[in-house]
Amino acid sequence: MNTSEQFGFMPMGLSWDGGRRVATVVAFMVALTLIAIPGMANASESPISVIVEAAAGEVTAAQAAVEAAGGTVGQNLDIINSFEATVSFDDFASLTALDVVVSLTPNSSVQLLGWDTSPGHLRNDVGTVVGKVLDADRFWNAGYTGEGIDIALIDSGVLPVEGLRFEDKIVYGPDLSFESQSPTLANLDTYGHGTHMAGIIAGNDLSSQYLSSQSTKRGFVGVAPMSRIVSVKVADAGGNTDVSQVIAAIDWVVEHRNTDGLNIRVLNLSFGTDATQSYLLDPLAHAAEVAWEHGVVVVVAAGNDGNSAVLRNPALNPFVIAVGSADPNGSARTADDSFSDFSNCGTTARHVDILAPGQSIISLRAPGSAADVDFPTARVSDQLFVGSGTSQAAAFVSGAAALLLSQRPDLTPDQVKALLTDSAVPMSGVSTLCQGAGLINLTDVVTAPTPLFATQTFASSTGLGSLEGARGSMHVTMDGVLLIGEQDIFGNTWTGSSWSGSSWSGSSWAGSSWSGSSWSGSSWSGSSWSGSSWSANVWTGSSWSGSSWSGSSWSGSSWSASGWLSSGHA
Repeated sequence: MNTSEQFGFMPMGLSWDGGRRVATVVAFMVALTLIAIPGMANASESPISVIVEAAAGEVTAAQAAVEAAGGTVGQNLDIINSFEATVSFDDFASLTALDVVVSLTPNSSVQLLGWDTSPGHLRNDVGTVVGKVLDADRFWNAGYTGEGIDIALIDSGVLPVEGLRFEDKIVYGPDLSFESQSPTLANLDTYGHGTHMAGIIAGNDLSSQYLSSQSTKRGFVGVAPMSRIVSVKVADAGGNTDVSQVIAAIDWVVEHRNTDGLNIRVLNLSFGTDATQSYLLDPLAHAAEVAWEHGVVVVVAAGNDGNSAVLRNPALNPFVIAVGSADPNGSARTADDSFSDFSNCGTTARHVDILAPGQSIISLRAPGSAADVDFPTARVSDQLFVGSGTSQAAAFVSGAAALLLSQRPDLTPDQVKALLTDSAVPMSGVSTLCQGAGLINLTDVVTAPTPLFATQTFASSTGLGSLEGARGSMHVTMDGVLLIGEQDIFGNTWTGSSWSGSSWSGSSWAGSSWSGSSWSGSSWSGSSWSGSSWSANVWTGSSWSGSSWSGSSWSGSSWSASGWLSSGHA
């Protein structure tokens, strides 16, 4: 029995094949592996808890090999042909090299910070937030539900769960993640973050497309329930990705925004590094700006490092919409809303543009994903899961932008930003630095006149800065070798001039360069990738910090020798 049958559905979606959009059946693979990173500096001094994936039919042999090396064998994970084990650091590499072993994945206890696993905050269902806090039903009642608008979601993939199963609801763009060559994992959300975002933006499990203020009482409904999600997966089950992958994803969105029936008008980006170079030079900030210049509203999470923190990159680019988080406190009234203590504020030179609900938000669950398996108490039902972060806040704003564009397709990104910020409601007791224009509110936006003078006049970026600078402290690693310097994940030399605005003319995306056939033979500082499969199996861990994702799963965490630091913000 295949995994799709086991879980009672055979999800249908759309995917891209050599530039052609084709119908495809996607298999649902339950990913029980939660990639974690033990403190590598002290690893040789203590055993490592790992998940061992065995070759087909070789579980018993792999278990024997672990025991022969002095390790101990734990619980079987039959659904992924794996088992838990404890091994010494010195034996890690030798066991990985065995023919009977596909991979060893560190399995230390990880706190995906921000997933609401305690009753510390009142939970906020999306329906209440959408209908009462945002007043999105003002648009629905007027006949505008996001229909005809595509929202690109660069994230950890999306599962076609209930609430995202309407025909043609999800379009799968290229999978640029480290799981792209695994046929059971490609495009699917093994981390749990992307599905949660998609539900907030465009979820809809109602049979009728005619929505009103009563719709949120009858089923799960996101902000723009008749819009479509274009999923571009860049992160794997551990949230691992490199800046070069995210830039490539933005590049794909820009080039394909109007091809093969797509109409990508909004880009939701819940990714952010702690880069410190100016947005004028930073390649990631420039990529986001290029999308903006091409008519795509770019909505970016501000970050979850605390109120004293600067904005994450690319939210630091002043052209895009940087979104901070507010807590609805479990009610439909906005008077009792409060500012989230994990939300980044920024500086006087660049701060948050707008706030949206981001604390303890109930949205769609990705069954079997890393977050779902590690935090079962965050499950609200078979369908729903609760999480916090500026990612959730950004998703609400992305949905609001889609509503506006379905009403007024000719709006520019600058006009969308002006309409949303001009209608926001300032929160009492919160500085402008932290809230920008205030809390998003769509009550009067549906009838507000289109601003004639909304053009932003910030200095344009060049993207000629350092790719390594764009990473900040966030790096991926393989076999102990960090991906650092001016090179992408293939080991190709990064040249800033090749990503300048002039190169983004619709010919910069070469899908073939991201195909599996080209993902071998490259190297990172002497660590050869030749002959290796670019599936999750070759990854032995990562120092890629969860804090680089400004999402509910990655709130306020940082990487240190001892692992993930726990200070959740549920």
